[in-house]
Amino acid sequence: MRLSRRALLAATTAAASLSAAPPAATAERHRKPRTGFERLAAEGYALLNGRRVGIVTNPTGITRDAHHIVDAMHADDRVDLRAVFGPEHGFRGTAQAGGSEGRYDDPATGLPVYDTYLKSGRPLADIFTASGVDTVVFDIQDVGARFYTYIWTLYDCMEAAQLAGKRFVVLDRPNPVTGRAAQGPVLHKEFATFVGRQPISQVHGMTVAELARLFNGEFLTTPVPLETVLMSGWKRSEFYDASGLPWVPPSPNMPTPDTALVYSGTCLFEGTNLSEGRGTTRPFELLGAEGIDGRWAAEANQLGLPGVHFREAYFAPTFSKFQGRTIGGVQIHVHDRAAYDPVRTGIALLVTARKVWSGFTWRSDHWIDKLTGSTRVRTMIDAGASADEVVAGWQEELAAFRRVRREYLLYK
Repeated sequence: MRLSRRALLAATTAAASLSAAPPAATAERHRKPRTGFERLAAEGYALLNGRRVGIVTNPTGITRDAHHIVDAMHADDRVDLRAVFGPEHGFRGTAQAGGSEGRYDDPATGLPVYDTYLKSGRPLADIFTASGVDTVVFDIQDVGARFYTYIWTLYDCMEAAQLAGKRFVVLDRPNPVTGRAAQGPVLHKEFATFVGRQPISQVHGMTVAELARLFNGEFLTTPVPLETVLMSGWKRSEFYDASGLPWVPPSPNMPTPDTALVYSGTCLFEGTNLSEGRGTTRPFELLGAEGIDGRWAAEANQLGLPGVHFREAYFAPTFSKFQGRTIGGVQIHVHDRAAYDPVRTGIALLVTARKVWSGFTWRSDHWIDKLTGSTRVRTMIDAGASADEVVAGWQEELAAFRRVRREYLLYK
């Protein structure tokens, strides 16, 4: 932990965040949270006055009445909006997993749209410079998992903005699976990829504004001039439906907040030869493969995991693994969100799948190591460890991350 550095950052991060935060009494009165964008607009975009603005966003950057914030800002004379920067899946969301939209002019606004996907460092800084903006704004709905790529788009854009000499503004939105606690293994630096740039836990329990402060304080070599516009009325214990905001799928396989709830655990099945439910109407809630039957659900239910039941299920994915073939597996039914532990559940499902299905294998590229952040989960499961033994293996590093995380939390 870099305490002296945190003190140095107070003038850029903490002061900016506090100036944008409502008093606690005011926040308590606003029981439906207002997003950072809503507060920015309500204050007449004063934070952006006189600035040439570019925004990193996607279809989740919406108003409460489901209009896109780019359309709203472009139509408002108080904002000099010059460019849009699209992440994975693109600004308007037309690309599938692992894809983006490239460089084009947005038909609705005429604004130039630049592609940030898989770009970082100096090449991304050069894009910011070429766009002619002096301020980069970030507003994307996250889902709370380390391996969801938008938070690393945030990190890469912060780094590139610093290299290009740009201001950086983060407009906050709710963590849809709450900000109660960090859970799961912490990434080991040697496994850093675009599904995990820095050592944070698998469930980070933070908002994007909090993550931006963490990145600036702990990981960026040189901090970026950072300003954050916080939400009002959001509580760490609240799930997305408490916000009253419309849900826009942040990516094609994240159709509902229920998906986000299980994703941080069951996305681990991307690292196996089982289907993680892509190509179904319930991705990450349906898991399976050819040759699996009701024994898997029965074995998983015997564990008595908190907040969840498992149902024997059969389905035929329309794309991705086992496309067009009927396979067997489980459907996850979360009956108590507050008690449910998605990472422990995901590990338990890996352990039981390997136990009941002789065809179980890891992906040959060891993608599971990139998702979990080390070799530990894979090697322990291969050695016959129980789910509880695997979970116990990361508790020390998780406790250390929680201590660091605490310094950057902004909400009750």
